[in-house]
Amino acid sequence: MILVFGSLNIDLVAQVPVIPGPGRTVLAPSYRTHFGGKGANQAVAAARIAGPGRVRMAGRVGRDGFGDSAIENLRANGVDADLVVRADEPTGCAFITVDQAGENAITVASGANMTASAGELPAELFDSDTVLVLQMEVPVAQALEVARRTTLAAGTVVWNLAPVPERMTREIVTELLAVTDHLLVNEHEALDAADAIGLAPPSYEAAAADLARAGDLTCIVTAGAQGALAVTAEGTRLRAPAPRITPVDTTGAGDTFVGAFAAMISEGVLLQRALEVSCEAAALKCLKAGAQTGMPMRSAMGSLA
Repeated sequence: MILVFGSLNIDLVAQVPVIPGPGRTVLAPSYRTHFGGKGANQAVAAARIAGPGRVRMAGRVGRDGFGDSAIENLRANGVDADLVVRADEPTGCAFITVDQAGENAITVASGANMTASAGELPAELFDSDTVLVLQMEVPVAQALEVARRTTLAAGTVVWNLAPVPERMTREIVTELLAVTDHLLVNEHEALDAADAIGLAPPSYEAAAADLARAGDLTCIVTAGAQGALAVTAEGTRLRAPAPRITPVDTTGAGDTFVGAFAAMISEGVLLQRALEVSCEAAALKCLKAGAQTGMPMRSAMGSLA
């Protein structure tokens, strides 16, 4: 069973002629509403690969229409949403403006996500078959507690260190590495994490090796068109190429990789194959617009045919 403990957001996207500066107002002809939050994104991606009933989402939404929609969307994508709790705070929301050149400015109101609690998860969730997926959009202390409970039950922890917090301390990274089996980062996140614990690697490849040794874990780095690199605690390096594509929209590609990777780990496949499948899933997502709407179903995956 794949358990995702993380964020659920509603994204409001407006196309504008120019991103407004302080004290300025611009008009947009309309706006689009999308489902988001890294936790929900990764849960949907995992469910589309693993299949209905294999993924459970835990987190918080508000007692509002956005919360209703977020839960309905999870269920429509085959994700068990019974562990999503209603909070007094509003559902998390991202306000996104995109200008004519494709540049964007994003303001995220975390809302109910900041009240997510490990204490709401029943003990029977955790056993040796549990694959826990975590990110950095809910309180770190709560995510760490869920990770510890998973580790004590001999489950597997997949932690996507994104987005990197503004103040990522040595203590946070050290505690995170201690309870993680698979650390997923991009090139910049790998370097930031290594820097936080006092290392100074010259490249993201070296950072991955340093983090793998420091945490006695496997570090996976996603590198866009360069594919993915995995480094084990023993120093073994595996690479998977990214399929050659002409991307339409890269939004959600990283979350798609994480969800597909969790699905493969839950099926017990070898690490090399997990990397290859995850790279394919992320590439297929880039061929369609939208984060969750572009995430591939298992039937579209050539590597899983």
